[in-house]
Amino acid sequence: MPQSADRLTFLRAWVANPLRVGAAIPSSAHLAALITRHVHPGIGPVIEFGPGTGVFTEALIRRGVMQNELTLVELGEEFADILAQRYPGAMIVRADAARLSMSNLPRPKLHGAAISGLPLVAMPASKVLRILASAFRLLEPKAGFFQFTYGWRSPVPESVLRRLDLKAEMIGTEYRNFPPASVYRVGR
Repeated sequence: MPQSADRLTFLRAWVANPLRVGAAIPSSAHLAALITRHVHPGIGPVIEFGPGTGVFTEALIRRGVMQNELTLVELGEEFADILAQRYPGAMIVRADAARLSMSNLPRPKLHGAAISGLPLVAMPASKVLRILASAFRLLEPKAGFFQFTYGWRSPVPESVLRRLDLKAEMIGTEYRNFPPASVYRVGR
């Protein structure tokens, strides 16, 4: 599907439910390069939350992650259908990230990293807590959860970080994205 069609898919999904989608257009390749910068082929399987049309997924593959090492968690049917067509070797999980567990995964395995395109800042802290608790149950002990935000502070509320004994560190800002976005690594 061409990039213009991806933009149209995003725009339609955003108009229908802006809190679920969080952005009217897909992230840029520049942001994708930043958010996936710490992922390498030897890191193990990678789980991606809210992959949309696959901009970050494509960056992960360019970094050497094989499709069969990718778990793509997408609630939006319009996006999950696109992902299934583009990445037939990846595991597509059509589920709410806040309700994800090892039993939801067809191939249960701990992951070496998580990449998130979820609009955490638009969600209540209680849902962010459930998403991160679910994510960290699926991650290796030293794995990072990489999240971007359009804001100038951590997208994970301090209360959630404290409750889950996590820390968030900004790893960079991409000004060539529209709008500019910062990426955080959340870890134990």
